[in-house]
Amino acid sequence: MEKNLENLTIGVFAKAAGVNVETIRFYQRKGLLPEPDKPYGSIRRYGEADVTRVRFVKSAQRLGFSLDEIAELLRLDDGTHCEEASSLAEHKLQDVREKMTDLARMETVLSELVFACHARQGNVSCPLIASLQGEKEPRGADAV
Repeated sequence: MEKNLENLTIGVFAKAAGVNVETIRFYQRKGLLPEPDKPYGSIRRYGEADVTRVRFVKSAQRLGFSLDEIAELLRLDDGTHCEEASSLAEHKLQDVREKMTDLARMETVLSELVFACHARQGNVSCPLIASLQGEKEPRGADAV
């Protein structure tokens, strides 16, 4: 890890964690990141553990976890709750698979509509517009 990640101001901390200051404040409001003590007449300081925590949140977001799910994963981060964490990941994996199925269905419908648009001849209404207006449902559109 980078050297000297202790005693950081919020700006330096945000940069080290790869986010902006508003993201830090947002995570604090959401309870994902504790707000450090503010010594009298001083400014709050952050350390390596805070940087690691923000990176954890960002990594989990990239995998599709919601902030509520990330809060739950953080709660489980003592090394003894692997089964609970695995269960959360299994649910997320199922969600991802369902979304992929939906996206594949949408791709098929859109592909058919684009083909129909390119294949139309004469003064026929646009198949895409007609489909969206409900005049003619493309195959599989009711599932989208």
